[in-house]
Amino acid sequence: MTNPDRGSSDDDGDSDSGTVVVTKTKPKVKKPSLYRVLLLNDDFTPMEFVVHVLQRFFSKTQEEATRIMLHVHQNGVGECGVFTFEVAETKVTQVMDLAVKHQHPLQCVMEKK
Repeated sequence: MTNPDRGSSDDDGDSDSGTVVVTKTKPKVKKPSLYRVLLLNDDFTPMEFVVHVLQRFFSKTQEEATRIMLHVHQNGVGECGVFTFEVAETKVTQVMDLAVKHQHPLQCVMEKK
């Protein structure tokens, strides 16, 4: 015999207590890898152009940009910033495109931190 309020049931007589157990699994969030964007020194790109690049694409102040430019000039390489892969890749492309447009051999690269 079926209960008209419950409809037909094929269970073995267990009654529903109204308690539901929900198990939430916390997703493991992995921080994205970071990449250093580096400028490489050359003997032809004007220092003013390097300062301009640092200000335009890396939001450096005149003083910060000059300090980084001098570091690149004296040490052969200097860090512009640390970014996620996509941001670093975009910044490298922007710098390289501007250097080519102005016919400068400036090189900008990225490396995993």
